[in-house]
Amino acid sequence: MKQIVLGKTGITTPQNAFGALPVQRVDMNTAVKLLRRAYEGGMTFFDTARAYSDSEEKLGEAFDGMRDRIYISSKTQAKTPEKFWSDLETTLKNLRTDYLDIYQFHCASVCYRPGDGTGMYEAMVEAKKQGKIRHIGITAHLIGVAEDIVKSGLYETLQFPFSYLANEREIKLVEDTEKAGMGFIAMKGLAGGLLTNSKACMAFMSKYNALPIWGIQREEELEEWLSFFNEDIEMTDEIAAFIEEDRKSLQGDFCRGCGYCMPCSVGIQINNCARMSQLIRRAPSANFLGEEWQGLMGKIEDCIDCGLCKSKCPYGLDTPNLLRKNLADYKDILAGRVKI
Repeated sequence: MKQIVLGKTGITTPQNAFGALPVQRVDMNTAVKLLRRAYEGGMTFFDTARAYSDSEEKLGEAFDGMRDRIYISSKTQAKTPEKFWSDLETTLKNLRTDYLDIYQFHCASVCYRPGDGTGMYEAMVEAKKQGKIRHIGITAHLIGVAEDIVKSGLYETLQFPFSYLANEREIKLVEDTEKAGMGFIAMKGLAGGLLTNSKACMAFMSKYNALPIWGIQREEELEEWLSFFNEDIEMTDEIAAFIEEDRKSLQGDFCRGCGYCMPCSVGIQINNCARMSQLIRRAPSANFLGEEWQGLMGKIEDCIDCGLCKSKCPYGLDTPNLLRKNLADYKDILAGRVKI
């Protein structure tokens, strides 16, 4: 298994890490079992966030008494120094630790800088000075913001969506972080669940100095990633051909299912309904053609075009229009006018 050094942080870990957002969806016992199995199987880097409900508490329970054996990164969506400190203290308490290996501004819409009037970057520096965090990181979803962050030279790590659907500009971003001595943490390595060939995803990551944090909530998913500790995965002509075909099928705008657009003002389950066309072709279709999903998709007709989802989409998607396109395709499938 390839080892990744996260830039100037010196953090060295296998290129196979655990994204803990999904463990908020399972009970404590299941989460603890998954997290401990991940460690036993070779994973040493675990990423969570204050925004992931009880995810931090589950990591705290799983790794109590073994803090020195793992790396933990967490995040804050705070917009004021007061909220920053409140979030940090809550996170440390939840994780049962007195420090974080990396603390990150979460889904940043700007590159916080010293002297910008917000006091946010200064709060990070003070937290590091106090020993409550060891390295300063930031996450972003917008490529322009991410590029600005790299150019600033202020951050030790950048977390950004990266998968084999990445375009040339996004690949250059990863290369530029390495040149700048920054660690690159790859989120959305499965493009929100649309990519289902784990071997292809791992082979793609192996080409770059990037640390993927796979979102895991089921034992079978975890075992699939852990199997790569026993098998060196590299890009082959066969995998490259598969990736090229898969990229063609997902060209254009598509929803990654991140959920930042929610909740919907009329109750539409946007994060799944806006990508139904891809989901229904990439998973057993029967899962999405039953009465329950027909009802959920039907709620798209209740859309009032309030524009909230569109304004909150970190990828700049025209979400209401995307929902309607997915509904039209869904109706065609149900009516047999489109074969899947």
